[in-house]
Amino acid sequence: MTETTNVRQRAAVVVNNTKKRSDAGFNFEIRSVPIPKLKPWEVLVKLSVTGVCGTDVSLAAGHVGPTCDILGHEGVGRVASIGSGVDPSAIKIGDRVGIAWVRDVCGRCPCCREPGGETRCLEQLNSGRKLDGTFAEYCVVPSRYLLTVPDDDKLLDKDVAPVLCGGVTAYKALKMCGATPGEWVAIIGAGGGVGGLAVQYAKAMGYQVAAVDVGPARKNFCLQSGADQYLDALEGNMITAAKNLTPYKSGVKASIVTAGSGKAYQNGLDLLGAFGTLVCVGIPPPPETLVFHPLAVIDRGIRIIGTLVGTRTETLEALEFVRRGVVKPVVNMIRLEDLGQAANELTTVRPYLNPSPTASLPPAPCLCLSSTSPLLTLDRPPFW
Repeated sequence: MTETTNVRQRAAVVVNNTKKRSDAGFNFEIRSVPIPKLKPWEVLVKLSVTGVCGTDVSLAAGHVGPTCDILGHEGVGRVASIGSGVDPSAIKIGDRVGIAWVRDVCGRCPCCREPGGETRCLEQLNSGRKLDGTFAEYCVVPSRYLLTVPDDDKLLDKDVAPVLCGGVTAYKALKMCGATPGEWVAIIGAGGGVGGLAVQYAKAMGYQVAAVDVGPARKNFCLQSGADQYLDALEGNMITAAKNLTPYKSGVKASIVTAGSGKAYQNGLDLLGAFGTLVCVGIPPPPETLVFHPLAVIDRGIRIIGTLVGTRTETLEALEFVRRGVVKPVVNMIRLEDLGQAANELTTVRPYLNPSPTASLPPAPCLCLSSTSPLLTLDRPPFW
């Protein structure tokens, strides 16, 4: 059952990818490639927009092992064709769907049997790693793991895309952090894509928010996102200033570390009060680590947890905040043809890695590709 007669599509194919960690660079070429043929259990989706995530940059640069030639994992589109083995009463032509990092899970492994454990499935298939991603006009998805997104005038495709990865990652981290409304949480790396969304979600969930980032250029972005206080990580008294915000100057209830650096994690740990939680989200380069004496955790009863993306249910929960208008992703729209330039320039926005007293990094709103738009449109000035 289908609504498309095309056999080929445009896709942004990664080139100059060494398939291993390298600083040799990479690029994307727009090529004509076959539209994937459906297996009986699959659904073909015609994409309207797709987000550009920092993970895509890492994949393209060869930092995380072998990849497919077509990356992307924040796709939004409509069902164009349904495999012969798919129940037509469950999925219909024209249904709006989201395509995220996790494309399918086994449902049998120990992780899948844990409540909410599907994102750590031992046999999971990922966009851009095991299956071609969303930097294309069409994409296939196993029907059993399809995320249907209700059509709603208050929930535009371009606002759905960044929530499929960055947004739900931020929401899940806050959901797991153990804080209650009214308590202080620190967002480390608050001027980045995930961090900026985390600030918005934290305010919408009722927390007091201390936004931590590097340099004055990100201050306005963090405050406009809803932060109650901005703290510059380059300031020598940042830890003391943050603790002064909290009752008894004890420290924050949770630190959500979205920046990928060891220094960010050290700051997150130092900011915590008794019985606080360090939530690990950002991934530092391999040489960077968090070093602490066990007494630092034992004495204060600190909890350290890791989170990544979210389940389909959690994604719909995260999207509900956007539908209600209390979370508003900041999105820059670009053409599919401009992906290579934009992705390479994203690699220069690395806040915590080499901070200096003169650092002044711009905020990092979400990028969103349109495979059909002939124009470059920006909701705010380009940050690169």
